[in-house]
Amino acid sequence: MTGRLIVVDGIEGGGKTTHLAFIRACLERDGRSVIATREPGGTALGEAVRELLLGHRGEGMAPSTETLLMFAARAEHLERVIRPALASGQWVLCDRFTDATYAYQGGGRGLSPDKIALLETWVQEGLQPDLTLLFDLPVALGLARAGRRGAADRFERERQAFFERARSVYLERARRWPERYRIVDASRAPAEVRSEVEALLAGWLERLDG
Repeated sequence: MTGRLIVVDGIEGGGKTTHLAFIRACLERDGRSVIATREPGGTALGEAVRELLLGHRGEGMAPSTETLLMFAARAEHLERVIRPALASGQWVLCDRFTDATYAYQGGGRGLSPDKIALLETWVQEGLQPDLTLLFDLPVALGLARAGRRGAADRFERERQAFFERARSVYLERARRWPERYRIVDASRAPAEVRSEVEALLAGWLERLDG
């Protein structure tokens, strides 16, 4: 039995990583075997690339370099983790995926989405998430929350306009592919967000199994 790929995504401060364990618990309660992973990362090589991308040694990195590194880590992630898990019938819950590249490197950095699409076609060979939970909130609120987490990484140090562009791309993609996106109002209290996530997952699973 083929597994499913579920992605949680969104701009900084939306709480997607915080809610990942809850989402996994919901899926396991429904009888699914789940592995959780993240991008960039998920493999030894991917985690090394993550450190380079998020760390401050990469200041001034060209957008094209940044994007190629993202897809290099993704190619390894797909080969070593995601595809084998899906083929074995496991469900993969991933913290960020290719939508983030369109949002951050495309919207934020201004890289052509056509170039990103070429890399997506090459690396993913048609593989797309079965479901994307987009944790959305106003940029100013998200950055205020992220600022309370501690030292900012290389992306978190970007100006508000960068994240406004990224958010716009996320929302445009959600409008374009409503069949796989579910938008979560992440501006609310954690308990309210969990309640919405649980309802969205329940509805999606019911339609999937029906």
